Amino acid sequence: MPGSWPEGSFPNLNTDTCKITSAATKKYNCLAWAAKETHRRWEPDRQGIYYWPRGVPRQMTMEAFVLAYETLGFRICFSNALESGIEKLALYGRDHGGSVVPTHAAVQLENGVWSSKLGDCEDIEHTTADAVGGPAYGRPLIYLQRARASSNF
Repeated sequence: MPGSWPEGSFPNLNTDTCKITSAATKKYNCLAWAAKETHRRWEPDRQGIYYWPRGVPRQMTMEAFVLAYETLGFRICFSNALESGIEKLALYGRDHGGSVVPTHAAVQLENGVWSSKLGDCEDIEHTTADAVGGPAYGRPLIYLQRARASSNF
């Protein structure tokens, strides 16, 4: 795969499951990308250097990540299936000493393909939510949904 991400981090990505859609940048991250923001990073850092929604605990927990996206109108759902008029997010995590650590967020496009920002690397489209699963991000654990806005990125 011709991306700048570390080899072996995403074993399910290949030319059949992934398409690079923009150049690598440190300006924003996957959390911001899933929120449709490309002008700043989202991060629950305790120092308050990066953006994090007001009133949401600055914690690396799935609960805090869900609360962050709830500020944008998302609600937990139980399916990653494409639904007309519905925008979906996948929150990824992996086990770390018996607790789940959130690692990534991806957004489903209107055509059912998923879109991710891979850390400081490229933005990509991937055929399924599971395609970016693996050593780097673990797997999708929580899905959220909201009514889809009229435009998409």
